[in-house]
Amino acid sequence: MNQHKSLLSQAQNQSARLQGLWQLATSRSKSDEEKAKLMLTLARDTLEVDTALIGEVDGGHFVIRYLVDGLGLFRANGICPLEMLCSAATRSGESTFFYQMQESEQFCNVEAVHASGVQVYAGVPIWVGDELFGTLVFLRRHPMAEHEFSKDDKVFMELLASWFGLMLLRTRQTQALQTQALTDALTGLPNRRAAELRFAEEIARARRDNSGFAVAIADLDRFKLINDNFGHDVGDEVLRQSSQIMREALREGDWIARWGGEEFILFLHHSSGDDAFAAVERVRLAVKAASYVTRSGNIKVSSSFGIGEFHLGDADMSRTLSEADGCLYEAKRRGRDCVVASEGREGTTLWRAGVLQRALQEQRVLAAYQVMVDLRTGKPVADEALARLKLSDGSMIPAGEFIEAAEGVNLIHEVDRVIAYQSMSRCTAALEDGFDPNFAHFVNLSPQFLARKELVEQMLDFAVAMCPCNVEFKENKPIVFEITERQLLSDFESMRKDVQPLLDFGFRLALDDFGSGYSSFLYLAELPVSFLKIEGWMVRNMRSNIRVRHMVESMVSLSRRLGIITIAEHVEDSGTAEMLREMGVDWGQGYFFGKPEL
Repeated sequence: MNQHKSLLSQAQNQSARLQGLWQLATSRSKSDEEKAKLMLTLARDTLEVDTALIGEVDGGHFVIRYLVDGLGLFRANGICPLEMLCSAATRSGESTFFYQMQESEQFCNVEAVHASGVQVYAGVPIWVGDELFGTLVFLRRHPMAEHEFSKDDKVFMELLASWFGLMLLRTRQTQALQTQALTDALTGLPNRRAAELRFAEEIARARRDNSGFAVAIADLDRFKLINDNFGHDVGDEVLRQSSQIMREALREGDWIARWGGEEFILFLHHSSGDDAFAAVERVRLAVKAASYVTRSGNIKVSSSFGIGEFHLGDADMSRTLSEADGCLYEAKRRGRDCVVASEGREGTTLWRAGVLQRALQEQRVLAAYQVMVDLRTGKPVADEALARLKLSDGSMIPAGEFIEAAEGVNLIHEVDRVIAYQSMSRCTAALEDGFDPNFAHFVNLSPQFLARKELVEQMLDFAVAMCPCNVEFKENKPIVFEITERQLLSDFESMRKDVQPLLDFGFRLALDDFGSGYSSFLYLAELPVSFLKIEGWMVRNMRSNIRVRHMVESMVSLSRRLGIITIAEHVEDSGTAEMLREMGVDWGQGYFFGKPEL
């Protein structure tokens, strides 16, 4: 009877222990790390030992991955100070037990074992298939009352080791997937996502150390020609070799990532000014000096670099990256194969150009639409597409803050193209939804855009594709292109030729900022203008300046004789709107009627 009770008690204890193990293993509310620590604690308490640990094989050593240490001998996530504790069980590949550890052949001469006072040892190899992942180790300082672990104890340890094997496998697989997701497959470098994640760590470090840093964006010069002339496999080989050369040329502690395409980003610790320039110049020279061995022979490559400096007051990397972008653009403009450093002033044309160039690449130049109303009826009759630049943090920059930079670095035609296409797409959607086909959509076009015949032809092709077949137009199509009177042009014949294809298609022409320059009336004489937009300064000042008011009245009178619709810009209050209506101005545009909306 006593033997039966003893067996029943053992069975019940084993059942409770296994049930606890099962509940922990299947818990959905706990992470693997939480489960591991709780399981080790359960095992330590039910096996009546002092310390339980998982030693994982890592680079030829055993690393203590999980630990419940009642003896205070170890630390988690460190190399096991007693490799023999983990390797003792792996030599034979089977579970190993010592009940008088200090007298065992393996540990009798190990001073640390004697110093710790550990007497009892259990080591269970953690196998996953045929691969050894680690060892499950239990230690006890005092001799065991039962002299050795029971059969149930050993079964329990084997079950734990099996579960820990699956957990370690899952962890490795997850880490491998994360590494793969953050690694550029071609070069083996961290990819853009990895670099962006690391930026947050570097910013925190810089603030702790009260020290700034710099980044450089590198671009392989004329890389497209390599792909076009030799094939993409040769281009890939050049990317692989150049990335390795740049990595080796960096200073110790600095790092490089592939930013996209043939662009790389270099991170320079504790660097600014001349230090950063010298470090990047060394990389440029290394790239240029190398001979790239490919199946098509040896190829020489040069590279361009733009440097941006991080300031401790910056919230994130957006300003620094924009500076580097702008400097890279300037390096290209200067003829390539050079390094351009940032001046660190957010208001510079370089900074704005860098922001704009990146925004164009990432489709963050957007159209915001401002309504125009008929001053007689108060009804909306048109809208104007105004460029907006969306920063990486979601904030918007109005056109006035980057258009000048776009003109200065020859990107204005790209802004025009993007906004025109967005406006035409919106017009098409409105027509298909049954909106009034007489509602006009105004789009700004620069002389730089109009002078590029291929862009005009592409836009007309796009317009043909967008034009709904089920909509009939009386005479003209809804799109109106604005040219500004501020841009002084002497060759009106060329301008007429540039706009003629648009007029032939049925688009109309508006003259913007009328009254702001010297060539206003020449435009009216030489170009078939359908709309005249009165300059905003005149609209704002006509109520307080009688001479300005008379000038506006003259413009309205002249436009009426020429059959041109007048539009007053910058109408900001009801009094101005009423005065314009009384003067005979046809349409109004401004905050009084509505702000630009995306």
